[in-house]
Amino acid sequence: MTDALTASPAGHEQCAREEAIIERVLRSFSQCPDPRLRQVMESLTRHLHAFIRDVRLTELEWSAAIRFLTEAGHITNDNRQEFILLSDVLGASMQTVTLNNEGNGRATESTVLGPFFVPNSPHIDPGGDIAAGATGTPTWVEGTVTDTDGHPVAGARIEVWEADDEGYYDVQYDDGRIAGRAHLHSGEDGRYSFWGVRPTPYPIPHDGPVGALLEAVGRSPVRAAHLHFMVTAPGYHMLTTHIFVEDDPQLEVGDSVFGVRDSLIKRFENQAPGTPTPDGRPLGGRPWSRTRFDIVLAPE
Repeated sequence: MTDALTASPAGHEQCAREEAIIERVLRSFSQCPDPRLRQVMESLTRHLHAFIRDVRLTELEWSAAIRFLTEAGHITNDNRQEFILLSDVLGASMQTVTLNNEGNGRATESTVLGPFFVPNSPHIDPGGDIAAGATGTPTWVEGTVTDTDGHPVAGARIEVWEADDEGYYDVQYDDGRIAGRAHLHSGEDGRYSFWGVRPTPYPIPHDGPVGALLEAVGRSPVRAAHLHFMVTAPGYHMLTTHIFVEDDPQLEVGDSVFGVRDSLIKRFENQAPGTPTPDGRPLGGRPWSRTRFDIVLAPE
């Protein structure tokens, strides 16, 4: 504990009093039967107390922090998870993803889950449309699912979800709609394809405590345009990721949850009205776009 004593602006006697509190809290976990839980709680205690001492936190500031967390709990419901938003904007989500998904070199990189994944999404056949009424420019997405040796992975479950061009996910509407999300499976050759809408930048929900925090520190709530994927197959590590739009100006500004990885930036090619679609789908003279995302799964 010498570093804490040396670094603290308080006198030696005050530092000793502060250290005594930490030691009492640490001893309270000495009988914990779960070694991992004990390790986590002891480390959390050391780091939390180190933070409090480092900034010399006032009682009013600590009360404000408790109010902030209370408000985050009050606004959280089945369709909105404010604590995930908080984790995201502090970079904790992305750090946890990075820590638990070591770079393979060949496997597709992971990124944050985000707060709008919903299980039990509708099933679509290959080439189906996940939009289901979500507004936006029709976009054809295709690719393959392979292992790190290039062999096709058949039957991989591919969950996809995205916001509409207004920047909202279906669960943010109050009419019970299911749109902009679905799941499909890769074929015997590992191929998959579907229609969605071209991703656009949008702000994370910022009408709650997390939004107030971002405003207070002068940060934007806007996320770079993206399309979510979650890919699972027996014998392979679950992949949670998304792809980003290469020419999105928001990439230069920054992503509010730090989720962008260079390898996940993909070209979305704009197609003029009347350009034939890959599956012959008639679009009534509307423009559309297309992109390719080849997915490589790491072994468990």
